[in-house]
Amino acid sequence: MNVEQDIQESLRVLKSGGIILYPTDTIWGIGCDATNEKAVEKIYSLKQRPEEKAMIVLLAAERDLISYVSALDIEVFNYLETIQKPTTIIYEGAIGLAPNLINKDGSVAIRIIKEEFCKHLIKRLGKPLVSTSANLSGKPSPVFFKDIDPLLIKGVGYCVNYRQNELTQSQPSSIVKWNKDRTVTVIRP
Repeated sequence: MNVEQDIQESLRVLKSGGIILYPTDTIWGIGCDATNEKAVEKIYSLKQRPEEKAMIVLLAAERDLISYVSALDIEVFNYLETIQKPTTIIYEGAIGLAPNLINKDGSVAIRIIKEEFCKHLIKRLGKPLVSTSANLSGKPSPVFFKDIDPLLIKGVGYCVNYRQNELTQSQPSSIVKWNKDRTVTVIRP
């Protein structure tokens, strides 16, 4: 199967409210349309994860932030230019997303994706994508596709073939919180 077939099949599942298993710019992720509350519930259920534990949202471009963060501080764009490692930023004032993706304090964790497969998939979907590590809650995040629990593979509507045989070791993104005073608080280096 080629990359275009992976994109087509992923879009079919995502648009019907399903969930997929896919490679990101960090580790393998389980994802869905980030605006679909029922699809988000499916991920919490599959991962056996408490709903209070937040998940990350992926966007294809910085300009898309204005659709999902109500009071976006444009200084965040200068910060994004300075980072090299994939970094997820926690923003206050989440809007336009499934309610069960938004933290009780109204914040949301968003990463601008640089990986071409994900970027292309998000652009074609026309909506942000949920990204949570492909592991059962409380278990270690898999470094390689072969380490993913078969229960998760069976539980998704589609498992992307692209990059399954890759043996480059990957790590989760850094996570920082963007503060009102334009400083960052490092949550995960």
